[in-house]
Amino acid sequence: MPQTLAQKLLARASGKASVHPGEIVTCKVDLAMMHDSGGPRRIAPLLAELGAKPWDPDKIVVITDHYLPAYDDESRNIIRIAQDWVKTAGVSRFHDNMGICHVVLPEQGHLKPGMFVVGGDSHSCTGGAFGAYVLGVGSTEMFGVVATGEIWVRVPQTILVDWQGRFGAAVSAKDAMLFLCGKLGLDGGDYQAVEYTGSAVSALSMQERMTLSNMTAEIGGQVGLVAPDDTTRAYLAAAGAGEIDTGQWHTDPGSALGAHHRFNAGDLPPQVAAPGSPTNTKGVGEYAGEKIDIAYIGACTGAKLDDLRMAAKVFKGRHAAPGVRLMVAPASRKDQKQAADEGTLDILIAAGAQILPNTCGVCAGYGEYRFAENEVIISSTARNFKGRMGADSAQVWLGSPYTVAASAIAGRITNPMDMIG
Repeated sequence: MPQTLAQKLLARASGKASVHPGEIVTCKVDLAMMHDSGGPRRIAPLLAELGAKPWDPDKIVVITDHYLPAYDDESRNIIRIAQDWVKTAGVSRFHDNMGICHVVLPEQGHLKPGMFVVGGDSHSCTGGAFGAYVLGVGSTEMFGVVATGEIWVRVPQTILVDWQGRFGAAVSAKDAMLFLCGKLGLDGGDYQAVEYTGSAVSALSMQERMTLSNMTAEIGGQVGLVAPDDTTRAYLAAAGAGEIDTGQWHTDPGSALGAHHRFNAGDLPPQVAAPGSPTNTKGVGEYAGEKIDIAYIGACTGAKLDDLRMAAKVFKGRHAAPGVRLMVAPASRKDQKQAADEGTLDILIAAGAQILPNTCGVCAGYGEYRFAENEVIISSTARNFKGRMGADSAQVWLGSPYTVAASAIAGRITNPMDMIG
């Protein structure tokens, strides 16, 4: 019987030959990933209360990214709890101050096609870009996973999102996801598996595929999947992941689908979401001319190496407009180093960029870099809900790194197509 990629992944994790949508299965966890905000500080007291220990410290990854740089007693204490707990629990895979967890996890070679992973963050679905089932959960469910190594899942239907053709020169995966947010809404994924496919997706780099999977959270999907291929294999080999099996991890022809959306990538213009919600999305031309105070390139969605390269392509030989503050927070230390080595970072700095730490930072509303009252920002982040990134009166627009860069140069929301030949 034909099976979707999601069904195959859950069948493997639950030890079954096949599973069907609606079935409840108990899955063995290959990897549990936590960060400092919802991880050890929440999990350790619960484990201590029950006298429990982690089921397998070698299958746990802890990454600090939310409360860095630690700047007050609370943040310093939260980071210290994480640092102390991994030693006590025997967790060796601890990545301290190396970048945002959803970027660090695959770049350190921890993900492989076929895995079943539980992550303690809503954007954990990023890892589905590698053909793994990566489920985001809250701290209570994560406690259960850490104590038992298992979690139950209701097998989802698959919503296939098929992008054919090629995206335009200044159009990215971020534009594709903003478009879907506007078209499907925050609950359009219906807590099902969303799989991205088609020639346009196959042509994307791994980091662009990660953006697709990452923003599945913004349309309410349970997981965001991309079938692995040679691009996946090359990325993971470079990350030291070892032998990669991509052969069986795909949706079979004739599989039953919950929905099948088809789009022509070449028809998609750059997208912008107005303040308040990613669903407030229209083509950039609808919002062109809106003045901005800040251009922010950051977050797991919008500041990976490929994102920095997009911005640099627009900025080369140009500078942010007078009065516009350009803020760049590379998603990981590794990506920042490579951007520096290849000259990408120099272009951004020459354009006036203030380089911020490799953390979630303002995207998650943490730390010292929060947006002030009445500031107008265009950002490469995934979300722009009222008050999330600073003052309630701050107006946060969303766009791709191309659009953020073009808008910084013009001092107003601008179509990046006008600046790329």
